[in-house]
Amino acid sequence: MTRDQTRQDAAIAFLKTHASTGPSQVEDVIQTHGAFVFLHGDEALKIKRAVKYDYLDFSTLAARKAMLDREVTLNRDAAPGLYRDVVPLTRAADGSLALDGKGEVVEWVLRMARFPVAAELSFMADAGQIDDRLADDLGRAVAGYHRNAPVRRDDGRALIREIIAELGRVMGQMHPQLGADPVTQFLKGAQKALAQQDRLLDNRSRAGWVRRCHGDLHLRNIVMWHGVPTPFDALEFDERLGTCDVLYDLAFLLMDLAHHDLAGAANLTLNAYLFHSAGDDHYAGLAALPLFLAIRAAIRAMVGVQTAAVQDDPTGLIAEARDFMAQALSYLKPRPPRLVAIGGLSGSGKTTLSRRIAPLIGPFPGAVHLRSDLERKALFGVDPLQPLPATAYQPQISDRIYHIMRDKARLALRAGHAVVLDAVHATQEERDLAAAIADEVGCPFTGLWLDVNTAARVARVESRGKDASDADAGVARRQDDMEIGKMSWHRIDAGQSLGAMVAQIRDVLERSHPSRPEADRR
Repeated sequence: MTRDQTRQDAAIAFLKTHASTGPSQVEDVIQTHGAFVFLHGDEALKIKRAVKYDYLDFSTLAARKAMLDREVTLNRDAAPGLYRDVVPLTRAADGSLALDGKGEVVEWVLRMARFPVAAELSFMADAGQIDDRLADDLGRAVAGYHRNAPVRRDDGRALIREIIAELGRVMGQMHPQLGADPVTQFLKGAQKALAQQDRLLDNRSRAGWVRRCHGDLHLRNIVMWHGVPTPFDALEFDERLGTCDVLYDLAFLLMDLAHHDLAGAANLTLNAYLFHSAGDDHYAGLAALPLFLAIRAAIRAMVGVQTAAVQDDPTGLIAEARDFMAQALSYLKPRPPRLVAIGGLSGSGKTTLSRRIAPLIGPFPGAVHLRSDLERKALFGVDPLQPLPATAYQPQISDRIYHIMRDKARLALRAGHAVVLDAVHATQEERDLAAAIADEVGCPFTGLWLDVNTAARVARVESRGKDASDADAGVARRQDDMEIGKMSWHRIDAGQSLGAMVAQIRDVLERSHPSRPEADRR
């Protein structure tokens, strides 16, 4: 045992029985592959584990101090009040230890505000508490985090190439835990996908989408802090690894939601992220998302094996690592895009249905959901819940909204992803133009028209809570006079239950263009 490890063992023993305020029995100790966190009352005390891996080196006291300082710098603005300070754990002349005392420094300790484990999104995911609203908030929060992230001029292609090479080196020693065939298949698939997206990654680097991101954005590193999903514990030990394409950063979160069997939440999070990022570049950038997802899952597999090596019983972690490996391989299997357009008068349930079927269509995490109500609010630069005047609904404005939606749909479809167009689509021209996108891109198209009587539509509009739609009961009634024209789209009885509609639509989609079973789409 090294002198450094002996000192850390002494620090661990002390921090189990002391907090900043003095003697205190630890309530819990959280261990990761790179850190220990000691929970006392309203305080969390964190030290870096004295370890050295191929991709990080915490083996010296100076390195651990530098990394704790960097952690505070990276996280303090994004999570105000959560990070406090870094203080020494010292040994006095009589051999006693003290936190923030005088004498020889035994270890460096990061002091943080403690939050309940129930506030971690990983806990909330396991407890079934990530609902639609929280998933939307999550996408919005990450978009804001990336908007404030410093732009870096690194080559996005080189960054991904280095990560794949590192995975190859490290996972080459993990065949007993992960299996030789899965590791080999992943590496070959990732290298092929990288070659296919070479130009895209270069373009995204030039456009400023390579930034100093979080770097480790999975559910355990996001907490409900003051009522807002807040990323914390950003990757601090390697600026190169922490610098990445923003979609690669987001991919870790989407992948982890899938790992928790929350594909629907992943779809909502992606769509909220795309909307609140307020630009079109990410729709084309979705072409790289399967590669990004696969790499993120492989990294979790690798870290799982490494963490298992320092646990008394590694069985569960090894099993989970293998699951992550299978997940990584699933993302590298090509799946075709498709376009689905949903039309219907106000109150027919277009958006509710779109949100339910989007996760079921195309590559993970499902279809890009383009909603006319949201695009209109974005065009006028207002919050989705802020009402717009009647002038914002003039025909020429609506034509522009449809044009914006179709442009975004083309980008996403050409990137290999599915799209759901959610708008009234009242005229034959609007329906024809939607179908023409699929012909132009060369992908399957399905049009769905929702039929429901006026009384039901009015009741639904009147019962809405806060929503991006400005349609009221008067608008819903006046739409009865609209000339719909000949309807060639599949007509869906929107008066039946949501579950029945979803089942009917899945049958329509499968009969018109058979695809892989949805159960195989994690």
